[in-house]
Amino acid sequence: MMSLPFYQRHHEHYDRAYRHKALQSTVSQYQKETKSKSAVYAQGSTAYTRGSAAYRHASAAYRHASAADFSLESSAAYSHGSSAHDLESAAYSYGSTAYDHSAAQSKRSAAYSLDSESLSKSSAAYSHGSESINKLAAAYRLGSESYSLGLKNSNLMIEDQSYKMSPKAKRAKQNFVSEGKENEAIDYSVPIFTGREVSISGITDTEEERIKESAAYVAKRNLFATGEGVSASKVAKSTSEEEHHEKKSRKVAIRESAERVALKKTLEETQAFHKKLNQDSLLHAPEFVIEPRSHTIWEKQNVKFHCSVAGWPEPRVTWYKNNVPINVQAHPGKYIIESRYGLHSLEISTCDFDDIAQYRASAMNVKGEISAFASLVVKRYKGEIDASLLHSGTFSMPLGLGVTPHGYASRFEISFVDKFDVSFGREGETISLGCTVVINPDIKRFKPEIQWYRNGVLITPSKWVQMHWSGERAALTLNHANKEDEGLYTLRVVMGDYYEEYSAYVFVRDADAEIPGAPGAPLDVQCLDANKDYVIVSWKQPAVDGGNPILGYFIDRCEVGTTHWTQCNESPVKFARFPVTGLIEGRSYIFRVRAVNKAGVSLPSRVSEPVAALDPSDRARLRSHPSAPWTGQIIVTEEEPAEGVVPGPPTDLQVIEATKNYVVLSWKPPGQRGHEGIMYFVEKCVAGTEDWQRVNTEIPVKSPRFAVFDLAEGKSYCFRVRCCNSAGIGEPSEATEATVVDDKLDVPKAPGRIMPIRNTDTSVVVTWAEPPDAKELVGYYIESSVVGSGRWEPCNNNPVKGTRFVCHGLVNGEKYIFRVRAVNAAGLSEFSQDSEPIQVEAAIGGGLLHAAPSPPYDIMVLESVRDSMVLGWKQPKVIGGTEITGYYVNYREVVDGVPGKWMEANTKAISERAYRIENLKENMVYQFQVAAANLAGVGTPSQPSQPFKCEEWTIAVPGPPHDVTCLEVRQDSLVLLWKEPVYTGRSPIVGYYVDMKETEAKEDRWKSVNEKPLQNKYLKIGGLKQGVSYVFRVRATNQAGVGKPSDVTSPVVAETRPGTKELEVVVDDNGVISLNFECDQMSPNSKFVWSKNYEPIEDDTRLNIDTKGGKSKATFKDLGEDDLGIYSCVVTDTDGASSSYTIDEEEMKRLLALSHERKFPTVPLASELAVEILEKGEVRFWLQAEKLSGNAKANFIFNDKEIFNGEKYKMKVDQKTGLVEMIMDKLEDKDEGTYTFQLQDGKATSQSSLVLIGDVFKKLQDEADFQRKEWHRKQGPHFVDKLGWEVTDDCNVMLKCKVANIKKETHILWYKDDREIMVDEEHDFKDGVCTLLISEFSKKDAGTYEVILKDDRGKDSSQLKLKDTAFADLMNEVCRRIALSATDLKIQSTAEGIRLYSYVTHYVDDLRVGWVHNDTQIKFTDRVKTGVTGEQIWLQISEPTPQDKGKYTMELFDGKTVHKKTVDLSGQAFDDAVAEFQSLKQALIAEKNRARVVGGLPDVVTIQEGKALNLSCTVWGDPTPEVSWLKNEKSFVSDANCILKYESGKNVSFTISSVSTHDSGKYSIVVKNKYGTEISDVTIAVNRHFAVHDKTHNGTSSHLSV
Repeated sequence: MMSLPFYQRHHEHYDRAYRHKALQSTVSQYQKETKSKSAVYAQGSTAYTRGSAAYRHASAAYRHASAADFSLESSAAYSHGSSAHDLESAAYSYGSTAYDHSAAQSKRSAAYSLDSESLSKSSAAYSHGSESINKLAAAYRLGSESYSLGLKNSNLMIEDQSYKMSPKAKRAKQNFVSEGKENEAIDYSVPIFTGREVSISGITDTEEERIKESAAYVAKRNLFATGEGVSASKVAKSTSEEEHHEKKSRKVAIRESAERVALKKTLEETQAFHKKLNQDSLLHAPEFVIEPRSHTIWEKQNVKFHCSVAGWPEPRVTWYKNNVPINVQAHPGKYIIESRYGLHSLEISTCDFDDIAQYRASAMNVKGEISAFASLVVKRYKGEIDASLLHSGTFSMPLGLGVTPHGYASRFEISFVDKFDVSFGREGETISLGCTVVINPDIKRFKPEIQWYRNGVLITPSKWVQMHWSGERAALTLNHANKEDEGLYTLRVVMGDYYEEYSAYVFVRDADAEIPGAPGAPLDVQCLDANKDYVIVSWKQPAVDGGNPILGYFIDRCEVGTTHWTQCNESPVKFARFPVTGLIEGRSYIFRVRAVNKAGVSLPSRVSEPVAALDPSDRARLRSHPSAPWTGQIIVTEEEPAEGVVPGPPTDLQVIEATKNYVVLSWKPPGQRGHEGIMYFVEKCVAGTEDWQRVNTEIPVKSPRFAVFDLAEGKSYCFRVRCCNSAGIGEPSEATEATVVDDKLDVPKAPGRIMPIRNTDTSVVVTWAEPPDAKELVGYYIESSVVGSGRWEPCNNNPVKGTRFVCHGLVNGEKYIFRVRAVNAAGLSEFSQDSEPIQVEAAIGGGLLHAAPSPPYDIMVLESVRDSMVLGWKQPKVIGGTEITGYYVNYREVVDGVPGKWMEANTKAISERAYRIENLKENMVYQFQVAAANLAGVGTPSQPSQPFKCEEWTIAVPGPPHDVTCLEVRQDSLVLLWKEPVYTGRSPIVGYYVDMKETEAKEDRWKSVNEKPLQNKYLKIGGLKQGVSYVFRVRATNQAGVGKPSDVTSPVVAETRPGTKELEVVVDDNGVISLNFECDQMSPNSKFVWSKNYEPIEDDTRLNIDTKGGKSKATFKDLGEDDLGIYSCVVTDTDGASSSYTIDEEEMKRLLALSHERKFPTVPLASELAVEILEKGEVRFWLQAEKLSGNAKANFIFNDKEIFNGEKYKMKVDQKTGLVEMIMDKLEDKDEGTYTFQLQDGKATSQSSLVLIGDVFKKLQDEADFQRKEWHRKQGPHFVDKLGWEVTDDCNVMLKCKVANIKKETHILWYKDDREIMVDEEHDFKDGVCTLLISEFSKKDAGTYEVILKDDRGKDSSQLKLKDTAFADLMNEVCRRIALSATDLKIQSTAEGIRLYSYVTHYVDDLRVGWVHNDTQIKFTDRVKTGVTGEQIWLQISEPTPQDKGKYTMELFDGKTVHKKTVDLSGQAFDDAVAEFQSLKQALIAEKNRARVVGGLPDVVTIQEGKALNLSCTVWGDPTPEVSWLKNEKSFVSDANCILKYESGKNVSFTISSVSTHDSGKYSIVVKNKYGTEISDVTIAVNRHFAVHDKTHNGTSSHLSV
């Protein structure tokens, strides 16, 4: 009977940590019978006597070596009491072992003495312990009367058993643990305090530790004192309890007082001792107080190892598994290592067979290191067990483990007769599997349980599957087989706790397609992530595509209860997942999928399971509502809405899936949403913008998931979500990161290394390597083909997982090749390379004679621990004609030189030549033997090895390397290979030393080949003497030193054997670089094994290895830096045929150069394929070769299809010039693609391609269209250069354009804003330039100008918009020209002050003028002002003062640049200007006030005689001027004939009443004051004519009225 260890069957391993102030212990109670027995332990002398005897037994056991064994045996022996704990946990846990190694401990223990009289009585019963331990034990005996009297009020009470017993199984039998019965049940578990349990602050390093210890003591004292988890046994009557309490109250008071005095004294003594002690005297090596226990558990249970370590300084504990340190980070969740308050633990979760090992706890401090060992055995139960119990780690096996309802299972034999074989069927057919079951003995009242499995999954009856058991025959029927039903079917017959199985594969091929060439039906349609708004449907792609690639899939839905199927997607989708929307909430649906290729649509898949359009939360909430079975509709009730609250923003918005067709969003509902339901609006925007658009504009989303369609492939989008209810729409959530609309999951790459292996007469095992970077693989499809037929057939129609598959249904004797492709949701990969051909026949035999291998030899120990050893050995010298498949190891004990019986170490063959043998006995001597096996069978075992003792290796240096092999033996060199030691010592291996000596030399003749440690595990040894025999060995080294040497190699003679060939590097005529090795010593089963740096080449992405006969070639796919290294080839089953070749950087460069030279010659191209647009808009593709012969020809390819010379394509090959061209009249949309010119000139070929797609093609097409239009335009008068402008040196604007193809009849018309501009001049077009000059250009000239050319051949026009920005640019240029034309500033004095001025060619208002005085902008006033007069820009400074001195700058800003003109108005320049100003000012005053005639007289007066003449004028002057007259330069005064008047100081008149000829003459008026004199002349001519004329001073004629 197989049974669990007692500590796992009937209680939990108790381990609780301190919980700060309130220490809480998990307590249990006895079962009813246990409680009834508790009174026994509360009585007096009887229990005490039993405890004394048990304690003596335990003390003796401790003295004889059981202190490390922390078993519950000692717990029972102590009669549920507590002996002294270690240095730090004195008397607080049950089951502690005695520790009496120091006087300090005795003092500490003495502090707990409660009553000297009672202690002395107790000490007599404990004769084998120290005095302090006797006192301590007596103080804690439950039978001590004096102690029990003070139980309630004591500060150091122990816990009553009724609270510390762990629960036991209901059906478990109560037993007490006795010595040697580890697997028997007990009634309680041992509580362990995980803190450093020192009640008195002892000798510690730091104040922090004292505080920690004090806190622990206070917590425990409070625990026991307050009664938490502690109660006294109550067995007496209530009346006796009252009396007992009265009696002990006085004693309690006395005891408490004594305790305080004793405790205070002890504390004072300890502190004084601590002050006097030297720290060094406290140091001591680690020592295990509690060692870890070995465990035997069931698979999938948890296990926990505990240990407690003493030592100072506090030791550091490290856990090892098989002497390898356990790395918690490397196995997250697997291991939990804790070290708290001196208690250390290792917890292993969900144990399996890999956890079977020896575990070691190593404690180390400055004084030394110590280790403790524990083994873990994991067993597997064959019966049905609740998996949840196994994972919980608390499972207890049933009482009748291993026993069936009929008794022991070994009494029944289950066998299968008339078994079902590998079956083949088609979709839609009925397939039946059956098997007769024979059970012996046949007991009628016990019936077996029949179970069927498919691919390891239990099958339940359904409409697709029916099961039948007749009592003798089990049958399973597939009513309507589908490809989902394909797989490995297993019949399991269960009798009680044991069962037997039988398995066979069932293949289901596609049904015949309705449309020839249509693909097979998809399979395994499932509904994922179902909610109110959509359901994600997934499926698997079919293996058969009908001979044409599958273009995509159509998804159909059907409401449950109807027969109407609706297609969900308009265009086929390629991704094997698709969100179906548009569902009605609450309805149930089923789905199916159809594949489509260019031939047609496949048959539909098997329908999915029904799924309801509900959120998971609603589905759970509405489970109680019945559904209408005939409609599949689920009744949904809405809650009565409460007063609305605007919901907050959703949270945790993320993109959970993104493909080319859709993006799926997921989020969490907001916390603030009121009582009513909420819905959602989804918004999107292109990444980098804020243009948010609502996706679901009409119907809000009801579920916190949504699929977004209609996204542009390749673009990046951001998404956000808003909540809404009756109260309104809430704020949006945080936007997602930019998501590119593209498939995140790539189609997998092709699998590699396809290898067929013979299996049976009709089957072959095919293995392959998983494709690199594979993600979310669904499985693989395998196809087979008869060699030479060219027809491929699928081997499976349901994707298989793993990298191995048995292909059945093959024809015996035929040769097949195989290929594999991988499948994931993105699609099917490309097919792998075809495998090597293999003939279908049984694995053993095959027409060749095989023999079992010879015995291995040189068995040695590579590592040894307490209960296991690792062996190593050498490969047999004769492998028997086929490769070795594994080894079997036997071992036997050797006692006093007498060997025992051989036992098997392994039942399954091992492939490595090193093996660990477990469960050995420590310090036992063993012998070993090894046998090799191949396809022919197991060979003869080796001779027994020398005896080896199984003991712990504790050395710090590494163990011996193993598997030392000699290769490439030559007359002066060889290559030595080895494997690293199994035992690495206490630190990592840093290198290796190789020793050698001549075979016949003595042992002291070993010499080291290398001075420095080698990092590699190989070495080429040179300098050997030809014909001399050598032996070699290898030693590993680490930081501790050099370890044991390896086993010595077999003698090797340094000679180059006849027929030895070297590995050669070849560059063939095609430039392919390969390594070639040839061997003529091969046996029929010899193989070429290639290595790089003496490691087998597993990555075939860099090399192609091809072996035919006795030749093997490794071809580089693309020689590069990744290929540098030493390449070697070994031929198995030969006499050491091997060779190597080193490719370093220099060799790689040489080979690449040689490859370039040897490659097939190419036609050298002077220029690659290019494209250009010709004048008429034609498109010309051309390339030019450096040289072509007369036989050269060209092929023209468009989108992988050859095109030929014709109406659309004009092709030409000029062999003389090497020019190859193709001209197309016009580029159309269908011409987008890749153009390739392929040249062939004899054997030389070359090609060049040009890709014209997307924007590149569009740009070329637009350019061709434009050029075509331009050509048609240029057939008439046209513009060569469009209308433009320039600013002349005179700052005028000239509009100009260049024209061509002009004749005399060509007219040119100018327009501004659609109004013709009349131009006076006719253009002669001699220079081909037309101009329009606009003088003094200003804002009024802004507008749109157009010039038109026309004649009988057509017309052309050109426009120029001079508005807004264009006008501003023009004005800026005008202003720039004006600014550049400005003259230097000049100084001019005026009567008003000083003027600074500059002249420009032309002034416009857009030119901004500024003035700066001494780097300060001038603020204009009435005294200082600026202005423009004509083309003069000036600054006027009136009444200049000395403050006006300085540097003046005129700044002209043209809109872009500031132009400056500067003048210095200081010093002499200022003085001169001021002096001139004063002079001009005075002159101005004089000029202003001088006498003058302001109303001027006429220059000439002609008057007729006899007429009256009256002349008048106005004079002015200050002071009032004096007026006098002259006649003919002589003074003239008034008389009777001529009256002269001067009135009011300004009016002067000259009157002659009747003129005569005597009055003719020159009259002058003289006006005079102190500022000057002015004379005004008038000539009077008297004649006889009637007309009167006068001539004024300005020369104009006037008539006077006389």
